[in-house]
Formats: sequence, structure tokens, C-alpha cells
Amino acid sequence: MGLTVWILIINDDDSIRRLPLTKYERLMKRDSTEHVPEYAGKRVRYAEVVVDLEQKKPVGIININYSVMAFDSKGSIDPTERDQRMQLAMNIVPTLDTDQEYGNVVDAGHVFAKRRFDSRFKWKPTPEIEQAIVDFVFR
Repeated sequence: MGLTVWILIINDDDSIRRLPLTKYERLMKRDSTEHVPEYAGKRVRYAEVVVDLEQKKPVGIININYSVMAFDSKGSIDPTERDQRMQLAMNIVPTLDTDQEYGNVVDAGHVFAKRRFDSRFKWKPTPEIEQAIVDFVFR
């Protein structure tokens, strides 16, 4: 038994394409040699699927995270959007004094940051897409 991560891109027509994890990691690390030209200038839905393997064959899905990644004009991860994503993600974490009240005011900035993050960088799949992902993993 072992766990692995599959990156599945959901195309505009809801077809699924697997992006090798090593390529995804190089894209996220801003490797200047890594590009996906067919997605240049686009925001693309993807699913990060944690797959349980036995003898290199999928036997279960542990978790699925649905996100959006933006590509620049060359097909690399858009650095501006990546920085915005990281900034919002950092703002989601409440500060140590978040639970303290200031008179009648409670700091809820992290709650609003999560809403902005989810609105911009997350997506909700239809039941058909969820099933297509399961079928893709176990095909």
C-alpha cells in the first residue's frame, strides 16, 4: 500500500488529462524550462487526487482537492496570480490574537480571505465530473 498524487486537468469540454506530478512540481517552482503551451493564457481547472496504490494499481481515492491554475502567455504558471494565491492563502491563517475581541469588534479577516481564496482559486465539480475523475483513476 502506498499513496501518490495525481494531477488531473479538467479541460473546457470536461475531458480529463493527467499532468505528470514532476511536471506540475516544476511548473509550481517556476522552472523557466517548463511550459504547457496548450494552456497558455488560460485559467485551468484541475483536481489534485491522492490515490492509494497496491502493486502500482489504484485501489482507493483518499482525497480530492479542486483548484484553478493560471498560465501566462508562454504556458508557464502565471507568477502574478501565483503570488496572489499565496498571499490570500497566508491571510487565511488566523493570527494568534484573532479570537480576542476589541470592544464590539472581532477580527474576521481570515474568514473573508478564505472566501476570496475559494472564490478565485477553487471550483466545485458537478456529479458527472466527480464520476469521470473516479472512472479515470480506476480505468
